[in-house]
Amino acid sequence: MQNISKTSALIIGLSLVVGLAGLGYLLKTAALEYKQYERSVTVKGLSEREYPADIVIWPIQFAFAENDLTKLYNLVDTSTAKIVTFLQDSGIEASEITTNSPAITDKSAQQYGGDMNVKFRYTGVQTITVYSSDVAKIRKVMTSLSTLGKEGIVFTGDNYQAQVEYIFNQLNEVKPAMIEEATNKAREVAEKFASDSHSRLGKIKQASQGQFSISDRDKNNPHIKSIRVVSTVEYYLAD
Repeated sequence: MQNISKTSALIIGLSLVVGLAGLGYLLKTAALEYKQYERSVTVKGLSEREYPADIVIWPIQFAFAENDLTKLYNLVDTSTAKIVTFLQDSGIEASEITTNSPAITDKSAQQYGGDMNVKFRYTGVQTITVYSSDVAKIRKVMTSLSTLGKEGIVFTGDNYQAQVEYIFNQLNEVKPAMIEEATNKAREVAEKFASDSHSRLGKIKQASQGQFSISDRDKNNPHIKSIRVVSTVEYYLAD
């Protein structure tokens, strides 16, 4: 009976030793696998494309001067009518044209810096704005507006308020394809890195999409927009 108890104790002891050894091996293997799983590489992918602007805002600004206020307003009305007629005859819809109130300065009413010897008492500017989605048509009309200068209309285009603005409104439509392209390019870089380091590329650990930027292609072609986005992706690496 005593021999049986010793034998049972020996078996239990051996089982514990084997079990502990197996547990230690499993823990060691798990630790090595976890450490290997934590290896990663962070890469960036760029997507850059060009698209034509789909909205144009064209401020047409002209200056005027007179000593008689009534004549000045008549001059403004006449010039405005000529410009609007020209635009409509060129195919621009009335709904695309907006006329603002004229900004008039009375030189004699200025408190500081007044010059009583100025040639004209009243001066001012008037702005007519064209807002259209037909960018090509508007750009064509722009090139012929100068013909109205022969009728005595003095256009001003050297200030910020008179600058033409081009807008790209289709960003949501192009976003998915550009994000996919940026992500694919990031993966290409990651695969090259994994190959060079004799590793295998694993799943994505984390990713972030950079902000989209829209800029003019260059100063001479503001109607062509350059769209750009950079995606940052972190991949797991395995041997």
